Amino acid sequence: MALLWNPESWSQRLAELEAKTGELKEAPLRRDVRSLGILLGEVLREQAGEDLFSHVEALRQGTIRRRDAEARGSEEEAAQHGATALDMVHSLPAERAILLTRAFAFYFELINLAETNHRKRRKLALQLAGRAEKQRGSLAGTLCAMKRVGIGAEEALEWLRRVLIVPVFTAHPTEVARRSVMLKRRRIGDLLAELDRIPIPEQDLERLEELVRAEITSLWQTDEVRSRRPTVYDEIKMGLDYYDVSIFETLPVLYQEIADDLRLAYGLELDPHDLPQVLRFGSWIGGDRDGNPYVTPEVTRDAIQLARGHLLLFYEHKLDEIIDLLTTSAQQRNVNPELLKRLEKYLSHLHTPETQVFGEHYEYEYYRRFVMCVKARVQRTMDVGRFMSAAGKALAVVRHVVSHDHDELVQALPAYCSVRNFVDDLEVLRKSLADNEGLRIARTLIDPLLLQVRTFGLHLHTLDIRQHARLHAQALKEAVADTAAEKLPAGLSAETSNVLDTFRAVAEAKKGCTPEVIRHYVISGAATVDDVLAVVRLARLGGVKVEGSDKDPGLMPVPLFESIEDLRNAPAVCRELWSREDYRELLASWNNWQEVMLGYSDSNKDGGMLTSTWEIFRAHRDLHTVARECGVKLRLFHGRGGTVGRGGGPTHRAIFAQPMDSFEGQLRITEQGEVLNFKYADEILAERNLELMIAASLDALARPNARDPKGHFTGVLKPEWESALNELSEISFAFYRKHILENDDVITYFEQSTPVGELEQAKIGSRPARRKATRYIGDLRAIPWVFGWTQSRLLVPAWFGVGHALSKYLERPGALELFKDMAREFPLFIDLLRNVEMALGKADMATARMYSSLVEDAALRDRVLNMLEAEFHRTVRVVLAITGQTELLEDNQVLARSIRLRNPYVDPMHLIQVDMLRRKRAGEDTPEVNRAIAATISGIAAGLRNTG
Repeated sequence: MALLWNPESWSQRLAELEAKTGELKEAPLRRDVRSLGILLGEVLREQAGEDLFSHVEALRQGTIRRRDAEARGSEEEAAQHGATALDMVHSLPAERAILLTRAFAFYFELINLAETNHRKRRKLALQLAGRAEKQRGSLAGTLCAMKRVGIGAEEALEWLRRVLIVPVFTAHPTEVARRSVMLKRRRIGDLLAELDRIPIPEQDLERLEELVRAEITSLWQTDEVRSRRPTVYDEIKMGLDYYDVSIFETLPVLYQEIADDLRLAYGLELDPHDLPQVLRFGSWIGGDRDGNPYVTPEVTRDAIQLARGHLLLFYEHKLDEIIDLLTTSAQQRNVNPELLKRLEKYLSHLHTPETQVFGEHYEYEYYRRFVMCVKARVQRTMDVGRFMSAAGKALAVVRHVVSHDHDELVQALPAYCSVRNFVDDLEVLRKSLADNEGLRIARTLIDPLLLQVRTFGLHLHTLDIRQHARLHAQALKEAVADTAAEKLPAGLSAETSNVLDTFRAVAEAKKGCTPEVIRHYVISGAATVDDVLAVVRLARLGGVKVEGSDKDPGLMPVPLFESIEDLRNAPAVCRELWSREDYRELLASWNNWQEVMLGYSDSNKDGGMLTSTWEIFRAHRDLHTVARECGVKLRLFHGRGGTVGRGGGPTHRAIFAQPMDSFEGQLRITEQGEVLNFKYADEILAERNLELMIAASLDALARPNARDPKGHFTGVLKPEWESALNELSEISFAFYRKHILENDDVITYFEQSTPVGELEQAKIGSRPARRKATRYIGDLRAIPWVFGWTQSRLLVPAWFGVGHALSKYLERPGALELFKDMAREFPLFIDLLRNVEMALGKADMATARMYSSLVEDAALRDRVLNMLEAEFHRTVRVVLAITGQTELLEDNQVLARSIRLRNPYVDPMHLIQVDMLRRKRAGEDTPEVNRAIAATISGIAAGLRNTG
């Protein structure tokens, strides 16, 4: 059999890489998809038999015929093909349905890997063509645009100094893949990247192809669905994995690219070492206890220690590399006296001769000796301040292994109790090399580690604590009426005890060497000033020093405004808070910074897509106005989800759509479970994602478009646009609340027509789906709300109410021209329209009607489905009218092709899911049926490339 990746000529491969447009550009993606599909077919035949493969093909062809009939407008024929396919699925035992689902899901796993590889390929193509500065969202493009409108080099650097991006990893239950499956995906992704090399000898191609076949086989033999619900510790480990996979090594590459882009745009010659810090990292995993009873104070302690140990092991590894490579001898080049003096001080701690510790090989290699001392201090740091539980210790895999002699060095030297000391040692090392003709060595060996240490400190990432305001109020009422009380009363409730124990754990963590590890306390459901002050009082009661200082940044309460009402009240609440003398003292200790979080997911669930988008924009702008009046520097924390219905969407577009003059340059943003693998699966993807955020922030600060006399897309909000959006928001809000939030039929329809009730069997995340065990939509978390609608292909949260509001407004003269102007010029409106269009493109009414058959009450089913379908088609019509397109995604053919490619493979899983849900509700509630449902949930999520 011919090798699948063997080209007719290698020059043709190069031509594909250099292609800028057209079929040639997409040829490598088509080859990867076709080749992976062929290999999957081979594995299916080998592992599951020809019979299963025949079933797969029969179902696939049946759904393709259904799609073709729909495209021709032949509804009767389409319905017939759909019924035939559903009958075929219904005749299968649950065990066979599981295998079929796995086969289709595997196809999506492979398509996703191929598309990811193509993203990396196209970035390389842009770099080879010297066109990277023309790529939307690139830092080079932003800097070149700034220069074109007269922004000078020093001003550009000043803007860059204001940028600080903090991605915050969360463990919301949206990443359906097991950790072991994700590792195998990465293996296949790495092999695809190797197959892109030019040229490759035929024997190497054969070897790589066989390795891909082996990994696909291994995936098939692996349980892709968890047999138990993951623990918070599993989620912690998964979050830490991304540092090893991409983030650690991406950082030096990213800073080098920033330096290169500054040179390209302005001719500046800067070392990455001299650039301002533009990145830090945060996490909620192990700190977010809002509605998750499994995040205990003990878990929080372990999350901190596991992250710290993970980082220090990485530093050890990097220092080992430096010890191996930094062979400069004092017999060849001088060494600065400051380094020699510092080394002498370290060695004075030893009780045995130096030669016994270092050996004769290091006699003149003072740099090596010094780095070995630095490494010993890092190892000693790992052993200081441990407070892990038994569970945490069981997860802390391998510690360091040192020889007996080096162990003495570790025991003799002090731990690093401040990252400043670690950085200072590295700076002394770098300066000595640079001063003695070793600058090139310093740039290669020391600068990458310096960048990493400055970014990650001794703690890796900050860990946010999050809890609901309701529990703080309850705890404060129970525990004490006055913070001056000498002791707590007896008989506290379990919830109050947990709240107080959490603050004690925070105090304990901040007494260690890294008090900056916890600096934010996020208050879910914040609505009043008292919600913020309650956290201050409880923190002090738990022994936490809230005020910031040089040694400890303190603990800043971060109100999270989530509902539409709370977003509207947020500016007034913050004005009252920031005007209080006692709180102004706290602000001064935090250098007058205050962080406020805006909730995209819950505001969408509360008010719908349009109202949520506009009210967050207004709150953002008005909060900055109040902050300026109160002398506060405001940093907003954007609680964006992975999907459009929870605030997701293209990163650059979303950041640039912030209100003008309402951005200080610092930005924290949640990186949700299902997007982590998509954004951080390898170094190239991680670098691109981080670059997007930095470039967008710089663009939003400098606003080069607004300085161009002929500029458009400036971000300026005209009064008539604001008036229109205010009215649209009110119309949409009333319509959404009437037809969704206050409509009892909808929750019944949702529960019966989607697999939301089966998420427990899917074993997706540690957090329960509801805050309270009620049927009220408000108590259902935003994630399963979006997840369920996505599985049934309605995607209601991403578009409902938009079409109604736009259509009503279009009844007045000149409205269409107004909307078209906004769609050309106003970033927020563009972002809203494109995100809605993306969701409409992924939605599928025929599939949704099939899910609706699960609703028991036919009258209720028809009422809800007819209402949803009417709004769907209304939204499609109005979006097309405003954008001037004849069909959805006409201007985004990459996504349109991807959806068309995926539909015939995801359709069979919808059929299987509906059939299994029907069987279960008819009484066939067996482990096999539940496994089949869980497999379809995972497979459909992979097919649509999002979950909740």
